[in-house]
Amino acid sequence: MSNFTGKTVMITGASRGIGLAVAEEFAKAGANLALCATRPDALKQAVEHLAVYGIKIHSQTVNIANVAEGEDFIKNALQVFGSLDILINNAGITRDNLVVRMSEQEWDDVINVNLKGTFLMSKAALKVMFKKRSGSIVNISSVVGEMGNPGQANYVASKAGIIGLTKTLAKEFGGRNVRVNAVAPGFVQTAMTDALPEDVKAKALEAIPLKRFASVHDIAKAVLFLAGEDAAYITGQVLAVNGGLYM
Repeated sequence: MSNFTGKTVMITGASRGIGLAVAEEFAKAGANLALCATRPDALKQAVEHLAVYGIKIHSQTVNIANVAEGEDFIKNALQVFGSLDILINNAGITRDNLVVRMSEQEWDDVINVNLKGTFLMSKAALKVMFKKRSGSIVNISSVVGEMGNPGQANYVASKAGIIGLTKTLAKEFGGRNVRVNAVAPGFVQTAMTDALPEDVKAKALEAIPLKRFASVHDIAKAVLFLAGEDAAYITGQVLAVNGGLYM
């Protein structure tokens, strides 16, 4: 496992789920953390949860679809830590609906946060990484960005867009020793999947060769692999962590 001691890791959507699990895995590995989310109460709880690891943490309430808020977050993190080594673009939302019923607002909300937000945060972080000639970005896409999913045209489009963005950034910044990769999770065991009807969960599990949903830490460990030195010659790739749901 790569050593992240002394590294500064920025994570969006870090207050719960995959984002919090990623933060916890990096904390265990000794990294300094810059965390953002949209709900201050949940972000405060996340920071309290991570304090046990004895690392430095900067937290800030941020709407990543707002360019000024994202740039301010990076500026403040640089003032606290003096560097930015790794960015994990995890923040995302859903506004599910069938295309014929999907409002323009539902489309815009998801694209603005998931895709535009990833673009804006990457752009701001890359300005720092470009100058220091090193860095790693890991974007959280989704299996549905590869295979499609009824009722999620906006979410699928945003996650497919993240894959294209990942590959383009990898090509643009590889010459500056900045690597950009993505993780595409399948079904992940969260409060949302726990609430699904039993017949829906059973049907989903039938399609997964490993016969279980991923834990958030299954996803987090894949993120750490791509972010660290063990993946030093990997860039522009999408790592599928879906239990075999889509191959």
